Amino acid sequence: MNIEKQISGLCKLSTYIKEFIEKNPANFTEDDERFSSILRKSENENSWFTIENQKISLNQWADLLTEKNIKNWLTKYQTAATPKKVGLILAGNIPLVGFHDVISVILSQHIPVIKLSSKDKTMLPFLLSKWNEFSEGNIQYEFAERLKDFDAVIATGSNNTARYLEYYFKDSLSIIRKNRTSVAVLKGDETVEELQFLAEDIFRYFGLGCRNVTRLFIPQDFLIDKIFESFLNFNDVINHHKYANNYEYNRAIYLLNAEKFWDNNFVMLKEDQALFSPLSVLNFSRYENIEEVHTFINENEKEIQAIVAKPELGFDSINFGEAQNPGLDTYADKVDTMKFLEVI
Repeated sequence: MNIEKQISGLCKLSTYIKEFIEKNPANFTEDDERFSSILRKSENENSWFTIENQKISLNQWADLLTEKNIKNWLTKYQTAATPKKVGLILAGNIPLVGFHDVISVILSQHIPVIKLSSKDKTMLPFLLSKWNEFSEGNIQYEFAERLKDFDAVIATGSNNTARYLEYYFKDSLSIIRKNRTSVAVLKGDETVEELQFLAEDIFRYFGLGCRNVTRLFIPQDFLIDKIFESFLNFNDVINHHKYANNYEYNRAIYLLNAEKFWDNNFVMLKEDQALFSPLSVLNFSRYENIEEVHTFINENEKEIQAIVAKPELGFDSINFGEAQNPGLDTYADKVDTMKFLEVI
């Protein structure tokens, strides 16, 4: 396989996605209509994958997959002299969540054997077909309902699923990923714009991703109303029937149990030490000393994917609004996939 053609094909795929998203549907070609039908089919198969969210995910990938970004990323790693088959068990919680693993395996000069998630089985095959076309046939991949023939495996699942996967693949080279979530720490002097960016970190993809913020740390005197005001741009999430069902269910439980919570009719804030919150709920706690937060985060490090905060607070953090925009060298569970692929 010719890696230069693979990279060139990936850059062409990026351009193809950009042009499709920017094009007026009135000017669609037959190929554009096919792409559009893939979006509709994906939404029909999984109603969490709205066309808007799919396009946002596609656009983020298109921005990321430039020749400069790809080559800077690959410079740090050795490619395989002998291609191996790498089984991939992909998640399906947000659109194209498994694309990074697929790209990593192919650009490492291995062959991915892909078990698609039943929740995200439409878009990835289409994009791989286009990438192969733009690469002049220089990428190899397989799809499988059950992994049988492989030299290593990368699998993503829930904590319960991970226990099964760890047992099943105990004799194989593997990366087994578990549940993670993300947190945000407010200093107290955030601007309205920064808080609106935080809303993106919380609500994008309905909060279903491991990089979505589910736990918030705020200073003792910080006003809850200030947070709610910054969320208003996402008030239409309540019009999605599955999200609304979660909201109504959780609200009913809190009322039934006489639990204290704050509500703005599309999301609830609950003072709770739990790291993971139910969908439509954001857990929060107040702190007096930032060291309290550092201690909590250190103790829960294995379950935290990203920390959203101002850099002066001293965390290994990202800026507000960046949670759903990881770079090519940002790895799930903070395990370097490319380093793993070097040694199989």
